[in-house]
Formats: sequence, C-alpha cells, structure tokens
Amino acid sequence: MATFHLHLVSDSTGETVEHIARATLAQFESVTAIEHQWPMMRSVGQVEQVIQNILENPGVVMYTMVNEEMRQAIQAACRRHRLPCISLLDPVISFLGNYLGVKSKGQPGRQHNLDDEYFERIDAMQFALIHDDGQAPWDLEASDVVLVGVSRTSKTPTCIYLANRGLKAANVPFVPDVVMPQELLKLDPNNPDYPLVVGLTKDIDSLVQIRKSRLRHLSDKEDTGYADMDKVKEEVVACRRLCAEHGWPVINVSRRSIEETAAAVIKHVEMRKTRLQEKN
Repeated sequence: MATFHLHLVSDSTGETVEHIARATLAQFESVTAIEHQWPMMRSVGQVEQVIQNILENPGVVMYTMVNEEMRQAIQAACRRHRLPCISLLDPVISFLGNYLGVKSKGQPGRQHNLDDEYFERIDAMQFALIHDDGQAPWDLEASDVVLVGVSRTSKTPTCIYLANRGLKAANVPFVPDVVMPQELLKLDPNNPDYPLVVGLTKDIDSLVQIRKSRLRHLSDKEDTGYADMDKVKEEVVACRRLCAEHGWPVINVSRRSIEETAAAVIKHVEMRKTRLQEKN
C-alpha cells in the first residue's frame, strides 16, 4: 500500500480542506495519507514558517486560502521548494465570481461568523442532547424531525449530525414490550404542524454482530436476547410495522455512513414539505 504525506493548510479552522481531502482520498483504496494539519494561517510570515515544517516531511500540499496575497505566498513557496500543491477553493470561487459578476470578499472564516444560522445550530445541538434516547417526549412537537429505531441503528449520532445542519432532531428508541409515548404516536406525517417521523432500520445480520460486539465491550454475559438472531428479527419487524402503520418513512442504515443517513433524512423532510405545499 502506497503511503505519502498530505499537508492540509487553511486560513480558517481547516474543516473544509480536511473534508474535501478525505472525500477525495476515499476513491483511492490502495493509498494511505499521513495527514498534517496547518490551520489558522493568517499572515505571509506564518505561511513561510509552515513551509519549513512541511519540508521536514515533503508531500502534497492542499490548501484553502481566500486571501489573494496568502494564496500567492503559498503558491510561490511551494513552487520554490518543488512541492506539489493545489488550491481547493480557487476553481469554485473563480467560477461563481465569473457567473455572478461579483468579486469575492477574500475574508477567511466567513462561514463561521456568529450569525443567526450559527446560533440556530447551537440551539439544535442542545435540543438533540435534551431529546436523546426518548427523553422529554412531551416536547416532540418542537422537533423538525424525530428518529425512531431499535437499538444500534445510529439514532443519536445522526441526530447530532442533523443538529449541525441546523435541524432540531429528537430520537425515540423502539424497545420490545415497551409502549411508545403517545406524543410520538400522534405525529401525523400529513399534518404540517407536526415534525416528520423517520424510522431507522438495519439488516438483521449486521445488527446482531454490532450488538454482540457491544455486549463484549460491556463484558455483559447475561442472555437477555439483545443479540439473539430470532429476537432481533422480531424486534426489527415490529418496528417496521409500527412505522408502516403510521405512514413514517424508513431508512435502512446498514451500508450508510452517518452523513449519508442524515442526507437521506433531510431528503425525506424536504420531499414531505414539497408534497404538503403542493397539496395545499
């Protein structure tokens, strides 16, 4: 397997360059990148210092710089030291600037400004934590979306990811022989005043393996049926039946990442919104 040093340079938090780099590297199965993070580069002097550090482990330089002087500085330094480099934002900024006929601000970190959207995400994060694992069911109507599923279907991490996208997400576990809260059961998918409920499910074999691993991690020897194939199947079927009875869409998360599951949830929310608007 090929290994190389990958230097991620940014004039902000580094999230953008990191996400793009990892999404790209995922397409190369036989390659491993040793990542080096260089965020918050705000001066030409800092760029020169980082270049000296990069020379200790030469490799590919990917950067996101919106300030023209900074971009030129890192390009010149990489050229001078024969370091392969690529700007990940330049093509997009140039394309949009030409299309819109507007010059970009060139201001680092604008996506992290403390605007209304930022505080909405913070509120959504607090909401997700308060309404995790069936807590505070009396307040489910305040959600944008409610996730329902059996244990180990990634309800909590999906809610956290949705919160980072600004959606207030709650989750309620489906537990055999436990009555689901009435506040959940009354959420009609055809009523725009209510949040959308989405069921999460997983393939039986995958779910059993994850639960067995969980039990080993907890050193739990008690045979409760938690990872029993037949009982898990009954549990999943019962949960899917509940969703079908109430008209809640269901997403199989077996081969989805948290990001992909969240994207599917958002798509259902948008589809429902469009359908209800067209109906009215």
